[in-house]
Parts: sequence; C-alpha cells; structure tokens
Amino acid sequence: MRDVVTEELDEPAWRARAAAHRTRMERWTGPHRERRRRREPHPVQDFLFTYYSLRPAQLEQWQPGPGVRLLGAVGEFADRPGYRPDGAGVVLDPALLPERLHRTAGFVHGLVSATAVRPARYGCFGLHEWAMVYRADRPRHGAVPLRLGTAGTDAVVESMPVTCTHHDAFRFFTAAARPLNRLQPTRADQVALEQPGCLHATMDLYKWAYKLLPATPAELLGDCFALAAEVRELDMRASPYDLADRGYAPVRIETPEGRAEYARAQQGFAERAAPLRTRLLALCTALIEPAAQPL
Repeated sequence: MRDVVTEELDEPAWRARAAAHRTRMERWTGPHRERRRRREPHPVQDFLFTYYSLRPAQLEQWQPGPGVRLLGAVGEFADRPGYRPDGAGVVLDPALLPERLHRTAGFVHGLVSATAVRPARYGCFGLHEWAMVYRADRPRHGAVPLRLGTAGTDAVVESMPVTCTHHDAFRFFTAAARPLNRLQPTRADQVALEQPGCLHATMDLYKWAYKLLPATPAELLGDCFALAAEVRELDMRASPYDLADRGYAPVRIETPEGRAEYARAQQGFAERAAPLRTRLLALCTALIEPAAQPL
C-alpha cells in the first residue's frame, strides 16, 4: 500500500510554513553562528549544537513529514531522500527511505514508549552536573567558576543521594562520583531505566526527532528543540557553575527551597514533553511498517 495523503498544501502555504520555521529557529541559530564567528564559547547554549550534532542549516530546513502532498514542490524536493512525485506535487514516501531509518524508528519507538509509561521521578535535583566535577582537578567548563568553590561543590554531592537514571549523563561522572550513584546505568539499560522526569531524557527528544530526518515534520523538530533549549537553561542554572553574569540566576539545589524549585520545574517540563513523545511515537509507527501503516 502506498502512503496515505492526509493534508495537501499549495505552494504559498508550504512556503509560508517553511519561512515561519526558519524564522523561529534563527532565534537560536543566528546567535550561535555569530558566537562561532567570534570564537566565543557559550557554556549553556553551545550544548544544543555540539553535544547535539544537527547543523544549524539542517535545523532551519523545513520538511512536511509523511502524509502531506506539496503542490508545486517537485523541483525543490525531488532530490531529497524519500520524496516522490504524486499528482501535481510531491509526497514523502516512507517506503523509499533507507532501511537504517526504519531500524532507528524501531529503537526510538521502543525507548520513547517505555519512557512515556514509566512513573516520573523528581528527586535527582540536577546532581548529575555536580557529579561531573566532583573531586576533579578542574571543572568541565574551565572558564566558568564554581559557585560554591571546589570544596563546597564536593560537600553538596556528599550531602544528598545521587540517583541519576540517564546513561549519557552518568558516563560523564568523575571516577570518584560514579560509585555514589544508586544506579550504574549502561547503554544496555537505557530502555529499562529512562524515565520522563529526567531533564536529559526530555532534551533527547530533540535528538530522536533529528535522527529520523528527513521524515520528521519540521514543526515537531522545532518544538523538541525549543523545549530542549529551555530545559538546558534549568540544567545549568541548577548546576554548580556561577552563570549569574551571563543572565542565568542560580537554582540553589543545596537548599530546600532550591530543590523544591527544581522539582517543580522538572515536573512542568515532563508534562510538556508528554505530547511531544506522543507525536514522535506516531512518526515512528509510520516509519516502522511503511507499507502497512496509514499516515
């Protein structure tokens, strides 16, 4: 069975959506390009373009996702993987996408669906960033001072349970911090351990969205990126680094009030991530069995 078209956009409509997406993403890509030109690192926002590897030009590029016929787009989309002519326009045909993309969709579906149904935990208080500098000779962000100094940072880590569930955060713990974590997450444990309260699991929705390009609708990619940008700010505001001179007021997780503030924000992000997971799962379903799934 060929893909099912559920929406048709004439050329002015899809060009307007493409322009709106690009303008939205330029809020972040523009300053990033300017900082890169000046060779000026940013301890908060660079993460969105370095740890996450999608290039700014790719983030700005609009694509409709499955099930959308674009009229007047044959010349512009004909050379993109998965697109084929359809009547007076083009559509993305999941059956024409590389096999590796279908495999990726299967993995992402398994991980995201398992995460979505698991109870959220709000008791980690962002200690993963503190554990990354625990008893270290120098901080990971060497140009940014530690708010409480080295001894004060170490004391905070030692004063609370460390309960990180995210492998890609845990793997950056210092050797001294790793035994303090209640879990020892590995890549093999990822599907079994990832939970929706985790800030990094929420940020990673952006990664899973761009791993499915060119099938991911640009609006879904943009929504995941925008949420990741907000989450990253909380991540670093709750970190041991002093970023006040850059406009990031600290969330003082070493205090009861700071921990409560962090948990409230964490819960809010988990609630906002839930519909993005639903949309991402629907995309994965369309890609896992492209010959059988209506779009």
